[in-house]
Amino acid sequence: MKLRMIAALAVTAALAAPATPVSTQAQPDLGTFAREGVVVSSSDIASDIGAAVLARGGTAVDAAVATAFAMAVTYPTAGNIGGGGFMIVRLPDGTATTFDFRERAPGKSTPTMYLDAQGNINRNLTAAGYLAPGVPGTVRGLAMAHSRFGKMPWRDLVMPAADLARNGFLVSRSLAGGLNREVAGPMKPFPGSVAAYGKPGGGQWAEGDTIVLGDLAKTLTAIATDGPDAFYTGWIADTIEKAMAANGGLITKADLAAYQAKERQPVRGTFLGYEIISMPPPSSGGTALLTMLNMLEALEIQKLPRLSAEAVHLTTEARRRAFLDRARFLGDPDFVEVPVARLISKAHATDLIKTIDPKRASSSVELGKDIVTVPGEESDETTHFSVADRNGMAVSLTYTLEGGYGAHLVIPGTGFLLNNEMGDFNKKPGTTNLTGDIGTPANLIAPGKRMLSSMTPVIVARGSRLVLVTGSPGGRTIINTSLDVVLGVTAWGLTGREAVDAPRMHHQWLPDRLSIEANGVSDDVQATLKALGHDVRVGGTQGSAQTIWVHPNTGAIYGVADRRSADAKASTPTTTPEAQSGAPSGVRR
Repeated sequence: MKLRMIAALAVTAALAAPATPVSTQAQPDLGTFAREGVVVSSSDIASDIGAAVLARGGTAVDAAVATAFAMAVTYPTAGNIGGGGFMIVRLPDGTATTFDFRERAPGKSTPTMYLDAQGNINRNLTAAGYLAPGVPGTVRGLAMAHSRFGKMPWRDLVMPAADLARNGFLVSRSLAGGLNREVAGPMKPFPGSVAAYGKPGGGQWAEGDTIVLGDLAKTLTAIATDGPDAFYTGWIADTIEKAMAANGGLITKADLAAYQAKERQPVRGTFLGYEIISMPPPSSGGTALLTMLNMLEALEIQKLPRLSAEAVHLTTEARRRAFLDRARFLGDPDFVEVPVARLISKAHATDLIKTIDPKRASSSVELGKDIVTVPGEESDETTHFSVADRNGMAVSLTYTLEGGYGAHLVIPGTGFLLNNEMGDFNKKPGTTNLTGDIGTPANLIAPGKRMLSSMTPVIVARGSRLVLVTGSPGGRTIINTSLDVVLGVTAWGLTGREAVDAPRMHHQWLPDRLSIEANGVSDDVQATLKALGHDVRVGGTQGSAQTIWVHPNTGAIYGVADRRSADAKASTPTTTPEAQSGAPSGVRR
């Protein structure tokens, strides 16, 4: 008995959860119990493929690689090999690192490439087509992470996605709707896109149809067989360069060959005794998250009722100030000096909260009068997934094409969509105004530069114990969604399921507006916030936080699929029949 008690205590330092959940009695919904590891993503089929890797003894990084390639097949709105993103890896001993595979500007890029003859920004050029993409980073980034922490052969991780594309899979209702809108609308000018994603023989996709992606299968097979060089220096690179040259695009084979992913040290901080691990620049997410948490710790936010007007007011003021810092200072650290250490320091937070009035909303314009601007919008169409394996390794990965279906552009013969990430740069140097343009230097376009991002993959620990793995899509709302989930667990003691289900809020400095999900707070709280001077907008949903949560008392692991995503799923080796066989059927439950 004594040995069993010691073993149970040791579980809290790793991911080996107890043999059964907390009790045999009826329990509240905590998520999917995960004894042998878990993958939580917005694609049920991709989650199953990742769980199959865990079942065969793969690491969390192995499973993340397989999941990411599978989502390039099953989740084309954001899953990708033609985009980029960020990954955090935390090892069982508590050490952590990050992989930056954000896209880069092509070598022929210029700071004014999106301005028309009158000097106005032509936003159509960054919305779709051949001038919109940055040089993709996903394949290099996944390969770099695999070389550091993978255990299974690369081919075994990529081929399940290739087989899925070749053999086909069942279309969900949400995917059918997205494809029908795309093929009839944004993809229509691009024959390669319509050929890849249009329904054979015409007509509309319907739930239960089988979609086959033959060209994508060929591309993925090449990557599986020949490694990432197949994408960056082989026939795929040749095909991209040829199409770009014929259609006024800028990406060359030299750009692709020169692309490098980067391993970077994470930003780390503390909040109420928890360790917070997140992404450094060129993601702004980790820096902004730690800035907000530092302010809220000093304000003792945990002592206030979670959805009270007082708590919402103070969290809003913290969000406002962190996003102002973002606009002032954040960019690609390989090109500009970003004062990360100062921005995430407790001393900086102390200075910031001196400007907060507990009884009145601040004026965003007045706070930022030195740069007055409205940051350009980022698309909501990103995706996040979380992975943990049986040995205690955890992965938090967010990647994107930028807009839904990226540039809506499939290079003929390759089958994959390219991103439209160039729109995340500041596009008009020296011009910052209240109409949506920003021209501060840190994020101006330059050849080889990575554009600023809001992606905020995050891992939370306490001592040696993993607590939380989370993140979200949602453009600039990503940072605030991650904040809300982290606060729910750490400040207010919610379970992972409760924190993911809880209402979310967003303020990004400018526009000076507080957005709250539908039914998020009471009418009385709304009235109080408005009386304090907040412009409150209520409605809609925010983000999709695919999360892993560790029970603080038992060490049991739970995968928490965000119900805001129709096809989200937490898959484990022990609960997924397809995962046990290693051959997902594509049948949705």
